[in-house]
Amino acid sequence: MTAIEMDTVTTPKVTAPRTTLVLLISGILAMVVGFGAMAGGLFGVWYTWDQAVAQDVVTPDDAAIAETAMRGPFTMWAQADIINTHQLENTGGLYYAQMDRMVPQVDESGAAVLDANGDPVLVPNEVRASWVTATTLITALGLGILSYTVSGLAIAVGFALMVTGFVFLYLRKRAIIL
Repeated sequence: MTAIEMDTVTTPKVTAPRTTLVLLISGILAMVVGFGAMAGGLFGVWYTWDQAVAQDVVTPDDAAIAETAMRGPFTMWAQADIINTHQLENTGGLYYAQMDRMVPQVDESGAAVLDANGDPVLVPNEVRASWVTATTLITALGLGILSYTVSGLAIAVGFALMVTGFVFLYLRKRAIIL
């Protein structure tokens, strides 16, 4: 065996204390943050589910997902969609901003009520005002869907961070300088 071959074979491997410390801190930090993200995501799913259960809403028979208890993001979407559909039917296909704020008042026979000058008496448009309730419900359901989505993302990122932390701790044990 030549001197070069001996040197290559007998060179001791030295552990790098700085590298192992950085990997230890990074690994523990990634695992803690990952656990927190997963716990937060699971809490978000549970809380949204719990609030949906408390409302005890069942989608109507003409919804995309008919006659189903509203619990998850798909039934929340179906409920929001059917609320929007029914509201458009009630308003003749018009959205809030497309409708007049004030409309002529009508009597029992459907004739416009006139003031002393012969002009129609204007009253707030109740059909237009119903959009406020519909929009509130649709928005709340959209937030429920968003809550499920963000919670799912938090769980996925938390899992990835925990795996990363385990990998860092594994690499820490094998950190060497040739």
